[in-house]
Amino acid sequence: MTMSTDQDTAAASPTNPAPPLETIERLRERVRSVYLGHPEAVDQLLVCLLARGHALIEDVPGVGKTVLATALARSLDCTFSRIQLTPDMLPADVLGVSVYDRESGRFEFTRGPIFANVVLADEVNRTTPRTQSALLESMSEGKVTVEGRQIEIEPPFIVGATQNPYEFEGTYPLPENQLDRFLMRITLGYPSAEDEARVLEQRPSDNALPNLEPAMHASDVLALQSATDAVRLDRALIDYIVEICRASREHTDLRLGLSTRAALALSQAARATALLDGRDYAIPEDITKHALDIGAHRVLPAHHAGSNASGLLDADAGRDILEDVMRSVPAPV
Repeated sequence: MTMSTDQDTAAASPTNPAPPLETIERLRERVRSVYLGHPEAVDQLLVCLLARGHALIEDVPGVGKTVLATALARSLDCTFSRIQLTPDMLPADVLGVSVYDRESGRFEFTRGPIFANVVLADEVNRTTPRTQSALLESMSEGKVTVEGRQIEIEPPFIVGATQNPYEFEGTYPLPENQLDRFLMRITLGYPSAEDEARVLEQRPSDNALPNLEPAMHASDVLALQSATDAVRLDRALIDYIVEICRASREHTDLRLGLSTRAALALSQAARATALLDGRDYAIPEDITKHALDIGAHRVLPAHHAGSNASGLLDADAGRDILEDVMRSVPAPV
């Protein structure tokens, strides 16, 4: 893939990396040129990318979930694969399969679509739990175990999964352990009237998306992820995150509170949010800005609706309870 202009190529080449702020802003604008919905959804996805996390993009059909994920993938000069998940899909369709090679007389492993830098798992809750679980190890550890051996997935690696609400026919709720692998659960909602009119006028998925050029190389993504790791998180902010998690575990309306993995997600997302704002240090607002999107899908309300009801019900209840938790924990000054 080539860059759109010579200037962009020179700015973002591996030998002449662009300054982080310029690189991030260029990526943000590329994605926003195609996804015309709420701008905060783009920033949420960028936080996941910088924090080495995965994103679950959720809402009713037709509001731009696939467009958003695909726009990010096309804006990166990285390998990209799209998995259209269906009820009859098997784990081997995701991970890969060994095929007998007559010339060598051996079985050779053919890699599946999970072996890409950016993976779009479209309608992840349309496939069975057995196939959903095939994504678990790769999302958690960046590698796949096949026939007793582990195969690394080349970084950067991000899974952008889309799903429809569970009450839609033919969907399978994601188990709690798989939901926990997603850094953030992003709910798009319907666009504003003005944005919807722009979609009708410009038809970005038909016109702009196929011609979208990448804004940065894989090496730039890795550099930005390293810059995210270097963002300073003071001990007071670390204690703030710990207190939020502890308060959630003690809340009477929650059967399951925020885990240590959730605390790590909050801290890394705070660093990424600071970097997006051009700072090398985090502030309390960097934690609270995305806390509900990071935490709501990781908690279990005491009055759990169960798998026969909409998964959105538990997510909405979790958000309401976490809001109460956040109010109960004073932010550091």
